Amino acid sequence: MQTQTNTLDLPAPAPELDQPASAARSWWKPAVGALVGAALLAWLAHVGLHAYRFEETEDAYVTGHLHQVSPQLDGQVKEVLVTDNQAVHAGDVLVRLDPLQTDLQLQKAKAGLEQARANAAETRAASGQADAQLAEAHARVEQANAQLAQSEAQLQLAELNYTRNEQLFNKGGVTSQADVDTTRSAFHAAQAAQAANQANATAAKSAVGSAEAAQNSARAQVAAADASVAVAEAAVHDAERQLGYTTIVAPADGRVGNKSVEVGNRVVAGQSLLALAAPETWVIANFKETQLARMQPGQEVELTVDALPGHTLRGKLDSISPASGAQFALLPPDNATGNFNKVVQRVPVKILLSDQARTELGDRLRLGLSVVVNVRVR
Repeated sequence: MQTQTNTLDLPAPAPELDQPASAARSWWKPAVGALVGAALLAWLAHVGLHAYRFEETEDAYVTGHLHQVSPQLDGQVKEVLVTDNQAVHAGDVLVRLDPLQTDLQLQKAKAGLEQARANAAETRAASGQADAQLAEAHARVEQANAQLAQSEAQLQLAELNYTRNEQLFNKGGVTSQADVDTTRSAFHAAQAAQAANQANATAAKSAVGSAEAAQNSARAQVAAADASVAVAEAAVHDAERQLGYTTIVAPADGRVGNKSVEVGNRVVAGQSLLALAAPETWVIANFKETQLARMQPGQEVELTVDALPGHTLRGKLDSISPASGAQFALLPPDNATGNFNKVVQRVPVKILLSDQARTELGDRLRLGLSVVVNVRVR
C-alpha cells in the first residue's frame, strides 16, 4: 500500500514536444517589431529629408486665362451657337445679336457719306470757277496796264505836239491857230484816255482782290466739305463696327463655361454672357512668408493634383508676387489701428508646368483644381 501511494504522489513528466512548439510560436514577434521599427525609422528619415530639401504647401490651385465674354452694345440675342463646356477656337462665332438697328444706322451713314461727297464735288467745282475768275482778273489787270502804258505814250506824244505847235505859233506864225487847236484837243483827249485807263487799271486790280477773296472762300468751303466727308466716313466706319459687334466671337482658344445667355434675351453692353477658359494653365501656390527665404525663380517643383491621383507632375518656379495676398485684397489690413495680432502672411508664387506634364494631362487640368506643391530649395 505504501508503494502504491508513493507511486501516485510522483509528478507527471512534462511532454518533450511542448517546448519547441512554444519557441516556434514566439520568434516572429521580435521580427515584426524590428521590421516596424525599421519602417518607422525609414519613414521618419524620408520625412526629415523631404522637409529639409523641399518647401511644401497645400494652399495651391490651378489657374489660367479666364475670358469673360460680353457684348459691346445693347441688343436682343438672335442666335447662340455654343453649348456648355464646348471647346472653341479663336474667331469662332459664339452669339449673334439682332442686326436690324445697326444695319439701318449703317445705311443712314452711307447715305450721309454720299451726300457729303456730292457737296465736296460741288465746292471743288466752285473753287475751280473761283480760280478761273482770279486768272481772268489777273489777265484784265495786265490788259489794263498795257492800255494804260499805251495811253500814257499817246498822252506824252499829244503833249509834245501841242507844246511844239504852240511855241511855233507864238514865234511867228509858222503854224496856224487851227493846228494849235487840233493838237490842244488831241492832248486833252489823250489826258482823258489816260485817266480812263488809269481808272480801268484800278478797277482791274480791285477785281483781282475780289477774285482772291472768292478763291479763299471757295478753298475754305472745299476744306469744310472735305472735313464733312471725313466725318461721314468715320460715321460709316463706326456703323460698320457697331454692325460687327452684333457677331460675338471667341477672343481665344478655350472651353465654354458659365453660359448664361439664351435666344431672345435682351442684353446690355458689358453684361457677362459666358466665360472662356483658355487651355494654357499654371499653378498659384500661396506659401507662408517664412518659407520664402530659399525660394527663387527657376527652381524645380513637384506637384500633385487632388483630382488626378497617381500623377506626379514636374514644373519650375516662375516668379514670386511683389506683395502678399492680403495687400491685394479689396480692404487691405491696417496694422496701425486697433490691437495688433501677428498673422503669418502668405505670398502667391507662380509655377509653370513642364511640357511633359502638359502633354501627359492634355486638357484634364481644370481651373481651380487643388494642388499640393513641393519646391526643391536644397
